[in-house]
This record gives sequence, C-alpha cells and structure tokens, in this order.
Amino acid sequence: MAFDGITIANIVKELNTELLGGRIYKIAQPESDELLLTIKNNSSQYRLLLSADASLPLVYLTENNKPSPITAPGFCMLLRKHLQNARIISITQPGLERIIHLNVEHLNELGDVCRKKLIIEIMGKHSNIIFCDDKDKIIDSIKHISGMISSVREVLPGRDYFIPQTQDKLNPLRLSMRYTAPDADLPCFHKTEADNTPVSFTDFRTQMLTRPMPLYKALYTSYTGLSPIIAQEICCRAGVDADMPANVLAADENCGDSASPLYRVYCTLTAMMEDVLAGAFAPVIVYDRKEPIEFCALPLTLYSDQSIQEYSSISTVLEHYYAERNTVTRIRQKSADLRRIVQTALERNVKKYDLQMRQMKDTQKRDKYKVYGELLNTYGYNVEPGAKSMEALNYYTNETITIPLDPTLTPQENARKYFDKYGKLKRTYEALSELTVQVKEEIDHLESISAALDIAIQEEDLVQIKEELIESGYIRRKGGGRKAKITSRPFHYISSDGFHMYVGKNNYQNDELTFKFASGGDWWFHAKKIAGSHVVVKTEGQELPDRTFEEAARLAAYYSKGREQDKVEIDYIQKKHVKKPAGAKPGFVVYYTNYSMTIDSDITGLRQV
Repeated sequence: MAFDGITIANIVKELNTELLGGRIYKIAQPESDELLLTIKNNSSQYRLLLSADASLPLVYLTENNKPSPITAPGFCMLLRKHLQNARIISITQPGLERIIHLNVEHLNELGDVCRKKLIIEIMGKHSNIIFCDDKDKIIDSIKHISGMISSVREVLPGRDYFIPQTQDKLNPLRLSMRYTAPDADLPCFHKTEADNTPVSFTDFRTQMLTRPMPLYKALYTSYTGLSPIIAQEICCRAGVDADMPANVLAADENCGDSASPLYRVYCTLTAMMEDVLAGAFAPVIVYDRKEPIEFCALPLTLYSDQSIQEYSSISTVLEHYYAERNTVTRIRQKSADLRRIVQTALERNVKKYDLQMRQMKDTQKRDKYKVYGELLNTYGYNVEPGAKSMEALNYYTNETITIPLDPTLTPQENARKYFDKYGKLKRTYEALSELTVQVKEEIDHLESISAALDIAIQEEDLVQIKEELIESGYIRRKGGGRKAKITSRPFHYISSDGFHMYVGKNNYQNDELTFKFASGGDWWFHAKKIAGSHVVVKTEGQELPDRTFEEAARLAAYYSKGREQDKVEIDYIQKKHVKKPAGAKPGFVVYYTNYSMTIDSDITGLRQV
C-alpha cells in the first residue's frame, strides 16, 4: 500500500480545498488512538477522520459518523477546550514527510486570538496525533512516548516538538526549481531554509553511487516520502529495470547523457515532483479480479495489466480501499476454521482415493488368474510332477502362454490357488468400484465447498457453508441447536443486453437457483469438470444475444476453481436438460446434450445489482 508522502500531499491538497477557513464544530474520540473532527465550511459540514492506529494510520474525509464513548477521554476534552469553534488557517506538509500540520486560530479565556497546531504523523507503529502551541511546545498527544520507549524523541507535555531525523534521506521536492525558489508560493508545503537548495543531477548521481542495491530500493531509501511502489513506478516510466544495481548505473561513464538509464530516472522523478507541486493528482485503486491490491495518488503504469479504478478524491480512495480490504481480511479470518476442516477432509479423501486406485489397478490381473486356472484344469494332466511352469494354448486368444507353477502342489491344487486369487481380486474390484465412486463424489463435494469459501464476501455467506458442513457430518451442531437463519443470497448481475444473471454462492444456492428459481427455457452455465457456481440467465422467453452468452460464461469461469487460468471451458445448456440424480450431494447435477465454449474469467465491467 502506497500510503507515502505523495499520498499525504494529495490529502493536504484536498483538505485545503474543502476545510481551509472552516471552523471546528465537534471533536470526538471514537477510539483510543482516533479523532473525528466535524468541520463547518462553505455552508457544508465535513467529517475528518484522524487515526494514529499502529497497524492502520489514516487521514481522510468521510461522510460516516462513528459512535463515541459516553465519557470522553482526556485528550478529547483538552482539544474541545482549546479548539472548539477554532478556525483552520492553514494545512501544510513539511517537505514530503508523512506529516500534516493543521494550524488553527481560536480565542482564549480572555478573548485574545491564539494559534495552535494539531500535528498528525502517519508513520506506521510510530504514528501519533500531537497538539502544540504556536512555539511548537507540546501541550499533549494522543500517545505519550517517554524516554524509556524512544531514545530518539520524547512526546510528552512540555517537551519541544521536532521531526526526528533518524534516516539520512533527502527531500525529493528539491529536484524541482519551483520548490527551491526562495519566493515560491506553496501554500500546501511547509519549507525550511535547507529546502531552498536544489538537488542537481550530480547530487542525484552521487547519492546513487553510495547505494549498492536495486535501483527502486535505492530511490525510496534515499528520498523521503517515496514508497517501494512509487519507486518501481518511476523506473517503469523511465523504461529502466528496477532491479538493476543503482551504483552500477551511476558508475557508467555516460550516465550524464540524456539517453542514459540513470538520467532518465532522474528526469522522471523530477517530473513526478513537478506534478506533486502542481497538485496534478489522479487517485486510483488497482484490483486483481475484484480484490483491491494497491492504491496510489498518481496513475500507475506499473499495473497496466490489472483493472484500475480512477477516483476524483483521495479520501474516497482510502475509505473504499481499506473498507474492501478489511472485508476481505475479515472474511478470511472468519473462514479459517471452515477452510481447515474442509482442507483436512479433502486431503484425507484424496489419499484414500489414491490408495483405492492403486488397489484397483492391481485387480486388473484377476482375469489372467482365471485363465490360468481354467487352462490348468484343461491341460494339467500333461504336467510332470515338480514342474515349475507349464506352456498351454490360450483358447481365448490362440496364443501360447507360460503359466508359473508351485512345484510342491499338484496341477489341480495350482488351479485352485489361481481361482482363489481370481475370486479375491474380483471381490476387491466389486467393492472398490463402489467405494471409489463414493470417495470421488466426496472429493468433488469438498472441492465445491472450498470454491464456495473462496467466493464468500460476507459473514452470512459463511453461515450457509457451515450449515452444509454440519449436515454433511464434518461439523457437530453445538448443543443440538436449531439450524442457523440463512440470509445470504446469490450474486445478481445485469448483462450488457439487460438480461438478469444469477450466480450461486454455495451448493445450496446452486440447487435452489437451478431447480427452484430457473424456468425450463432459462440458460444454465458451469465450468467443465471444475468445482464452481451454477450460473442462471433468465430469458423471459427471449433469445439470448451472443454477448450475454459470453458474459454468463465469464461469470461461470470467474466463480470457479479455474479463475486463475487464462481460459476456462464452460458448459452451457437450457435448464430443462439439467437433472439431479436421486440422493446426489448438494450442487451435483447431470446433463448430456450441452454446448461448450472456452473463455477468460474477466468480469470487469459487468454490472452487479
């Protein structure tokens, strides 16, 4: 996730647009490390979420409110005392640090105008929200950091506030002449005297010479505010291999040439900093299928092969991204126990099936032993006592075969021995023929449950899957209680031609869709010989266009175990030809006169209801 200095710059620009000049109307502290400020400005009301959570620090504008504790924490009460009805006079970012300065103006008890500063530091586990006076003296903070916790900086009331320089990093904005100009008008950035010194290509090259590491890593370890993703994006835009050693590129005698890789990287980084200073942001979320995998405040050419959603607001990006990521994470955590049960049962059944198939292969010798016994009964009178083998004409194939013999037994006893082997293998074959079918059905059933767990997106989806595992005997119902209430519903899509398409999330929904919901003339889709969802397209008596067939097939491919494949073979047939055998497991059907197509699993652009 690229919650870096560039993302902070975009947030600061957005906050300046919406909140500058506004008044702080309400202050709440929903969590121990989180603030929610309600701000009135331009006849509108805004909510600003500030989180210093160690695992997920955030700053963004939101429309959602959060419940607060009945008794407000001390830090919240202090802010209410000083900042209630305070006016926001500036919102700035020091350099490209992951820090926001919220400068406010308010009246004290005597009616005099005072200035205060709320500093939000977005620094992973070191994140904090610090309240200072106009001389950068700490009044209080949402987290107190004593000298016993940090030897670099204490964050305690009465201490001076400063940004700890724990790493020897340069400000990349200094590559821009606009930033280093002494009289530059940059309301969103807080500059120091050192920021007036530009960084030339010579300085850039010297910095890279000291970095014997991949180029992208050299960039984000040399310059503040750059994340690994942004560093790779810079290399991608410059057309340079991100894994090339930086010091090797810098040591090239021609690296100052305009066509040299290092010079192209320098120019690309400079151009990116110009965009940041100009506020030319274009927030995006990158999706792998439907799962968000990355966000950024700038366009990402690095993920040109993935689905990229553009947004007009960085706050919307952050809220959507983390809400969707939290949903995916929460579902994975909630489904962990079910996955373990399914995986354990699946592994056990696969081992059992492999053993049975090996035993089944051994039974293929049974007919040979039967022939040996028959030939011994027919020609055994010619065998001399103590013979170890006998040659005889196989009257089934007209070929002469050699039959091994036990020299201690008579021909009749040898024949009886072969008939006993034949009988044993025949009984084994008959038993295994039935058992292997049962075990294979169980494997297919468990794989279908595993596929349902993969596509579950809400907790209620897991309830129905758990119910199926209970009824299948894999989980014991606690206390003999009643069945859980089922609220999960199938996915519902609208095709480009306006037809309604439904996708079962699990085996019970698959059965309901196919045999209760669908009409005989509706079309039914399923991945061929792969665990997956049933897809039903309601025709309402109309002929389906080719495009709808393809979109329904893509849904069947996406909601199957084959979704990671480039192409998936899909069977489709009218629902009236789909049958369910008596006693079959949930989701299991048979059909014979089907059509097939091979298609990808990209459902980007399909409208979900």
